Amino acid sequence: MKDFVETNIISAVRGLLTGRVNELLGDMEFLVPVIEFGNNGSGHAVDPVISLSTCERTEKERIIRLDSYSLSISFTLPESSNSELYCYAYSGAVGRAVYDNPTLGGVVNRAVISGKKYVSPKKPHCGEPWALVITLRLTVEAMTE
Repeated sequence: MKDFVETNIISAVRGLLTGRVNELLGDMEFLVPVIEFGNNGSGHAVDPVISLSTCERTEKERIIRLDSYSLSISFTLPESSNSELYCYAYSGAVGRAVYDNPTLGGVVNRAVISGKKYVSPKKPHCGEPWALVITLRLTVEAMTE
């Protein structure tokens, strides 16, 4: 049975986050919680949410038969003195990992970061979390059968 393109994309992104991104975070001068999926809430790791959706294709993409996807990776960090710093660390590490591997190991034709959004708590020191949302635009050759 063939794998769906969408499941391959999500698996590749998970692998990128738990592999290369964690490696980059480990090389930093300060301790940053690693990325783990299925995190038990211990505070020593973050569990980002990955959301995938199709997006509108350009005319060129229609002609050369490329499918386009929008993928967002959302990090939620409990408020602490280092939360803002962690947001920038995750942002930089994900950016470097995507730059180094723009095909996500051959799963997509091209992955490009199209946006980064940093969300601070509305009221400081009230227990609201910090958030980082990284949006990627992915193109994949359309399947022909």
